Amino acid sequence: MKAEARSRNPILRPIALLVLASAVTIPAFAQSAGETQSAPPPTVQQPSAPSAAPVSSDGKEGFWGRVNPFARKKWVNNRVNPLKDRIAELDEVNAKNARDIQDVDGRAQAGIRKAQSTADAASQTASAAGDRAGKANATAQDAAGRVNRLDQTVGGIDQYRLLSEIDLMFRAGQPILSVEARKQLDDLAAGLTGHRGYLIEIEGHSPASGSTGLQNSGRLTEAVKRYLVTEHEIPVFRLHSVALGNAISGNGGGAQPVKTSSVHVRLMENSLAAQGAAPSQEASALNHAQRP
Repeated sequence: MKAEARSRNPILRPIALLVLASAVTIPAFAQSAGETQSAPPPTVQQPSAPSAAPVSSDGKEGFWGRVNPFARKKWVNNRVNPLKDRIAELDEVNAKNARDIQDVDGRAQAGIRKAQSTADAASQTASAAGDRAGKANATAQDAAGRVNRLDQTVGGIDQYRLLSEIDLMFRAGQPILSVEARKQLDDLAAGLTGHRGYLIEIEGHSPASGSTGLQNSGRLTEAVKRYLVTEHEIPVFRLHSVALGNAISGNGGGAQPVKTSSVHVRLMENSLAAQGAAPSQEASALNHAQRP
C-alpha cells in the first residue's frame, strides 16, 4: 500500500498545489475588485479639443475634433445639413450672379451691335452723300463748261477772220471771166469742199457812174457767184455779194472812184470753225442751254 501511495503521489501533488493556489487567489481577486468598484476612478486630464470643434453631450466627438467612427447617422446629418444649406445658398448666389452677368453681357452686346449698325448706316449715308455731292459737282462743272462753250459760241457767231482775198479784172462792160480770173477762183475754192464756217464776200466795181455803174458791177458779181456755184459747188448761202458801182469802201470810211471794172473777193472764216467747233456741237450746246 505504501508503494501504491508513492506511485500516485507524483500525479496528485501538482493538482493539490493548483487547488491550493486557486483557493488563495480567488479571495484576493474579489477583494481587489471590491476596492476597485468602491474607489472612484482616477482623474485623467484629457487634452482640450480645439474650440472650433464642438463636443456633443452623447460623447460621439473624438479626439481633436475628429468624428468618432461609431458616430450615429443622425448626429452626422445634424452636422452636415447646415453645410448643405450654406452650400445651396452659395450655389444660388453664384447662379444669380452668373445670370446677372449674362444679362449685362447680353445688353452690352446688344448695345454694341446697335451702335455698330448705327455707325454702319451713318457711314453708308455719308458715302451716299459723298457720291451725290461728287455727282452734283461733276454736273455743276459740266454745266459750267457748257455755259463757257455757249458763251464762246454766242460770242463767236459773228466773228470772222480773213483767210485770203483776190482781185478779178474784167474788160469794160463784159461780165466774162478771163482765164486768169478763173485760175484765181480755182485756187481760192481749193479745199473748201466739206469745210464749214466760212463765207465768201464778193464786191463788184465799175467805172461807170450812177445806175449804169451799179448794174455793171452787179453783173460782174453774178458772174463770179455763178462760177463758184457751178464749178466748185459752193453753197449759195455762203456767198454774199454787193454791187458798189464806181465806189469802194476805204479804210477811212470814205468812197473813192474806180477806173476799171473789177471784183474783189474775200474768203472769211468764222472763229468757231477756226477752233474746230462743228455746227452740230454748236446746236447741241444751244439745246442744253435752252433746257430748263
